[in-house]
Amino acid sequence: MNAKRILMLVGDFVEDYEVMVPFQALQMVGHTVHAVCPGKRDGDTVRTAIHDFEGDQTYSEKPGHNFKLNATFEGVDAGQYDALVIPGGRAPEYLRLNAAVLDVVRHFFAAGKPVAAICHGPQLLAAAGVLKGRTCSAYPAVGPDIGLCGGTLAEVPIDGAHTDGNLVTAPAWPAHPAWLRAFLKLMGATIG
Repeated sequence: MNAKRILMLVGDFVEDYEVMVPFQALQMVGHTVHAVCPGKRDGDTVRTAIHDFEGDQTYSEKPGHNFKLNATFEGVDAGQYDALVIPGGRAPEYLRLNAAVLDVVRHFFAAGKPVAAICHGPQLLAAAGVLKGRTCSAYPAVGPDIGLCGGTLAEVPIDGAHTDGNLVTAPAWPAHPAWLRAFLKLMGATIG
């Protein structure tokens, strides 16, 4: 598989594992990954949060690491990227209020480029209006967002992933092996 240029949309309180693991794993296999955040520049950091599943009615949240950005959002040309990654956590909740972020998301769908979103990441997809008639997975609390915009929530196990055309989604970080495998396949990798 040829090396790809991948854009990753992040913000403060992105889920720690959902940003760190794909960022490192995709680079490990030879891709270039640019992590960007509106209002922050290359070299700035975003704070992360660790979401854990400990038997409560919802996930618990703990402080995570600081994640260093390696590109600047302002001036990003989505046309220069082959694929998009949207981690979850709380960041998608407010990033979806940014019109420029929504335009970036729309570009990848209009061009049919691979998109990987996990956990609360589909909140951005719903806000961008790209889920109508599509099926995707997400953290269960995001299900109403998906339904209200004309999409269908794919109910998969917490360690499972769902692919619909150019979109691969998963409910949370325990799905990293399945989610990243499916994303790599969308980008042309042969996985044994």
